Parts: sequence; C-alpha cells; structure tokens
Amino acid sequence: MLDILFEDENLILIDKPAGLLVHRTRQAYGEEENALIQLRDQIGSWVAPVHRLDRATSGILLFAKNEKILPALKAQFMEREVQKFYWTIVRGIPKEKEGLIDHPLESERSKRLQEAQTKYKVLAETEIPFNSTGRYPTSRYSLLEVELLTGRTHQIRRHLAHIRHYIIGDKKHGDNKQNIFFEKQFGLQNLLLHAGKISLNHPITSEKIEISCPPPVHFRTIMKILDWNPNEILFATK
Repeated sequence: MLDILFEDENLILIDKPAGLLVHRTRQAYGEEENALIQLRDQIGSWVAPVHRLDRATSGILLFAKNEKILPALKAQFMEREVQKFYWTIVRGIPKEKEGLIDHPLESERSKRLQEAQTKYKVLAETEIPFNSTGRYPTSRYSLLEVELLTGRTHQIRRHLAHIRHYIIGDKKHGDNKQNIFFEKQFGLQNLLLHAGKISLNHPITSEKIEISCPPPVHFRTIMKILDWNPNEILFATK
C-alpha cells in the first residue's frame, strides 16, 4: 500500500519507496511492480506521473488524476514554477555552506550537453571516529538540502559527484569505499537521497500546495547514527 500524502479529484501525491520504479521502462522490461500500476490499482482510477524519481530515490511523487490537467502540471515543471527539495547524506563537508552547482550534463540519449543547475545547503555536519577509506583516522559527512533548478537524469547524484561530495549508497556515481563501509558497518543497502518537500500551484484553483514527507527508516537510522535528530534538523529548518 502506497502512502498518500495529498489527494483531491485532480491530483495525488505519494511517498514513493526506495527501489520502486515510477513506471515501466525499457531497462526494466517485464517487471510488473511500479508506482503507476500500484497507485492505479490502489485508488481505482486513471493516473499519470507528472515527473520522475530515480528508482533508488525515495520520496514525494506527483500524479495527475485526469488527462486535462496533465499539460498544465508539466508546464509548471518546464517553467521552473515547482520547487522540489531533496535531502541527502554525502561524503565530506562542503567549504561553502550554501552553493549553486552550475555544470552541464551529457544527455544519456542524445549525448549532447544540457544546462543543469542544482542548489545545495548544508543542514548538518559531523566527524566520526571511523576510518572509512584507509587514509584518515576519522571520517566527515554532511546532510544537505538540495533544490533542483533543472531536471536532468541523475542530476543530483552527478552534480554532487562532480564536486566530490558523493552520496552515500550511490553505486553508480558514488564512492565505492564509502558504500562498502556503510554497508559493513551499519547495514546500509540503500541510496541516501529522499525527495522531502515540494511546492506547486494547483492547476485548477491556483492554491499553493506545499507538502513535506519524512525520510524512510534507513535514512533516519543513519541520521541517528551520525548524531543528527531528523525532526529537529529537517522540519525545524527554514
């Protein structure tokens, strides 16, 4: 059963679990489990995803419940009127506590460079007495809030890798030594990236919709291990 965060006759927002596809893809041909089918069957209604989340990413996912409003919703994303915020735990502590990563990314389909911009803010930082890489007696980590200004494939993961603050649990773009360390030391088997907040205008009423969604258990567990209180940091920070 998918957790529904908001629903009316036009929209529905859910908390997508990590590991669940948004919809069927060529890469996962034959897999029946995806958020689109599960939600359709759960509410007994036609739905269509307005945007995407990586399979490994958890958090807020928006669906339209009728075809008429789908273009208006997608236009909000295209015109950057929708604000999407993610929480992630990364290796190291950025020198700048707030910053903009403005770095073009190559399209996986066309191989052309595309404009890509990501804002980040350090919410918490820590240093633990574990040697995670074999080089230093301690290891440092940060909890970031990230805002997407563009929507490229794996944008957050690729941008944070570009500045060498790799997301913990990212097996494609991350630091393998860190991933192995967190799996062996703490039992982590997930990507620490969660779509935690979204703000958009209702396509019919123009009312502002602002939704927050706490991160999943595996994310909160690592936060507590790193001595961060999820409620105090994520929901008391403006």
